[in-house]
Amino acid sequence: MRRDEGKRGDVKTKEPIEASSGNVFADLGLKNPEELLAKAELVQRISDIIAERKLTQGRAAKLLGIDQPKVSALQRGRLDGFSLDRLFRFLNALGRDVEISIRPARDAEDAETRVV
Repeated sequence: MRRDEGKRGDVKTKEPIEASSGNVFADLGLKNPEELLAKAELVQRISDIIAERKLTQGRAAKLLGIDQPKVSALQRGRLDGFSLDRLFRFLNALGRDVEISIRPARDAEDAETRVV
């Protein structure tokens, strides 16, 4: 049976596809979507550094000054309890500089927050 066929052989109707805004948190209608996206991107960088350095969660926890379950939560994308400032400090503890750049927006009504 082909993937696009139902059990009875009839072709399934396709659901309409909606283009993403580029921010899944905004698409889901969550509060503070730009902050959530920035946190998610920072957490991805932190997780990449931990993996690159082949650190166990226990060793990463010691470097970050938190317990191992918090490292696990962080790596699983549980962003509650982790402020942007705290994530910046984690990056510093992992030997990374954090630079914040403020500049005029291309369109004043569409100013945005990004992790570069």
